[in-house]
Amino acid sequence: MQINLMPTNKIIVYDATIYRISRIQYPPGVPCVPFMDEFTYQMKQDCFAHSMEYDLDTNQARPLKVTADPWCSCGGLAPDGTLISSGGFRDGSRTIRYYGGPNCQKDCDWREHNEALKEDRWYGSQTILPNGDFIVIGGRRSFSYEFLPKVEGQITDKPYFFPFLYETSDLDENNLYPFVHLIPDGNLFLFSNNRSLLLNPTNNKVVRTFPVLPGGSRNYPASGMSALLPINLNNNNVTAEVMVCGGNNPNAFFLAETRKTFLSALQDCNRMVITDPNPTWDSERMPSRRTMGDALILPNGQILFINGAQVGTSAWWDADQPNLTPVLYSPEKAKGKRFKVMKPTTIARMYHSTSAVIPNGKIWVAGSNTHDTYKDHDKFPTETRVEGFSPPYLDPKLDNFRPQIIEQTSTKDLKYGVNFETQFSVKRGFHLTKNDIKVTMYFPPFTTHGVSMSQRLLVLKNEAFVKDFIKGVFKLTSVAPPAGEVAPPGYYLLFVVHRGVPSKGMWVHIQK
Repeated sequence: MQINLMPTNKIIVYDATIYRISRIQYPPGVPCVPFMDEFTYQMKQDCFAHSMEYDLDTNQARPLKVTADPWCSCGGLAPDGTLISSGGFRDGSRTIRYYGGPNCQKDCDWREHNEALKEDRWYGSQTILPNGDFIVIGGRRSFSYEFLPKVEGQITDKPYFFPFLYETSDLDENNLYPFVHLIPDGNLFLFSNNRSLLLNPTNNKVVRTFPVLPGGSRNYPASGMSALLPINLNNNNVTAEVMVCGGNNPNAFFLAETRKTFLSALQDCNRMVITDPNPTWDSERMPSRRTMGDALILPNGQILFINGAQVGTSAWWDADQPNLTPVLYSPEKAKGKRFKVMKPTTIARMYHSTSAVIPNGKIWVAGSNTHDTYKDHDKFPTETRVEGFSPPYLDPKLDNFRPQIIEQTSTKDLKYGVNFETQFSVKRGFHLTKNDIKVTMYFPPFTTHGVSMSQRLLVLKNEAFVKDFIKGVFKLTSVAPPAGEVAPPGYYLLFVVHRGVPSKGMWVHIQK
């Protein structure tokens, strides 16, 4: 599964088309998709939907039509609210897809442009840039990157050969879905296998390289997790710190694939301040081993590790012992006190599982399919149930301290570096001060295979704080992020956080 939360409070979901089956069919009146059966060489009709629009308000799904196979593709939310997806498998490997945005009327569908990429992008990573454009990096046997066209329907200019991806490829790859993070100076931090560097996407030059991360492989199919830690704009010198956690031995995939021997996943969690003059990795131990997990940034700045397995790797039938227990990580706490084990689920979320932070602060959790098509009777059946995980900050005992944003009188259209006002109420907020409150902005990522592309959380600088006791309303003036290098243009969820307890998110849009 591949997902992205949209500013419409809907989640777009899609999966592979190659197996010509799903659990949702096209509604009456929607034409089926003709295809050639590879075994009988007969023309057949595919009447199953391989994409859907999931409405968070109603928990209802609307079938969508995607035809060029988007299996193991990548994507991201453009500044105008359009979901742009690139790459995939076979006939979809060079496709660019568009959904939503200004070109979308009611009940719109995917708009597909085949052969729009110069090279195949299967298991590539897509990231938004400071000007709102996208770069797509890597893919199976694609040791290059290219920039997506600025206008829908156009094709990319050219691929840029990137030796780093070739150099970090093992016999069993371990360099697919590279981790990519845009940092506040406009450069891209890229991590592949166990190595990382900084790439300038403007002049296409490598700015610097970083120390090798020991311990094992971190990218697909070893499949660790990575996140850019919250960017605090209250600091005079804005720093960038990344974390890379979990994964497996470089040979783990080979052993799982050929012998069904499942090596234990890695248990280390590593951080590095990449803006330091002499950066080094700082390692600590997670409460449990994890491969194929998601690392989501929560509205209050904590990191949630969820989903995955404790042994094996990505790919079909190549893992066991699902990691059922989410772990909460508090990056600001002292080393040794950062991890907190949460209540476990009862549903295995392994290969092809996904999760997303949604506006009410919950985590939308879905998917898991450890085999090549839909199987109902298996040790790990194909999973189409959806769960909602509630972090501790949603405890009803905290409701009296939870901010409630008053959207009608709050600013939603932000300009870089310009002050804006957010109004909110708190039931038990009589003694509230400016120091009790922080405002965060979250960019909703495209998530697949444990990689949350373009994910970032910003902690804004607050300037003024006014209490209106008569109306019971607080007025907070904050400074919008200074530039696209810090916050690429587009839609964000804005949260008011009271001592770790966030409000519901309000959609805001930022541009020049």
